[in-house]
Amino acid sequence: MSGKLLEAYRATRYEVDGGDDSFVLRIDQPCEALDRLHAEHDVNSSAFITAWNPGSRLCSAGQNRRAQQELVALVDADEMTWLPGRGVDPQGEWPDEAGLLVLGMDRSSALELARRFDQNAVVWTGEDAIPRLLFTSEP
Repeated sequence: MSGKLLEAYRATRYEVDGGDDSFVLRIDQPCEALDRLHAEHDVNSSAFITAWNPGSRLCSAGQNRRAQQELVALVDADEMTWLPGRGVDPQGEWPDEAGLLVLGMDRSSALELARRFDQNAVVWTGEDAIPRLLFTSEP
């Protein structure tokens, strides 16, 4: 993975649509809103994941929508609670990507799901409510 791509992941704004309680996850920065959401749902971890643009290769809108629908179906089949979101490049060089904040998802499950959709990384948060990048292979 190039240094530029790694920086892009770190700079991305991971926006979570919580209705009146929408918030943004930033890598390695504590998120009080996420901490409250974890408490409300009695979980101590979550993962922000997308199925868009596998391997950081731009795909068509149709391909991305189909992959995202498959991701939603898998999360729903596991009866996990999730909120919609999107990854936003603050530089505007990369198109927004639909994502999900899956509540209660443990670290290994997050990595497994990211690998299933050929993602380079997933954003995972543990008890400290600090979003961190987990790479599906060495960065």
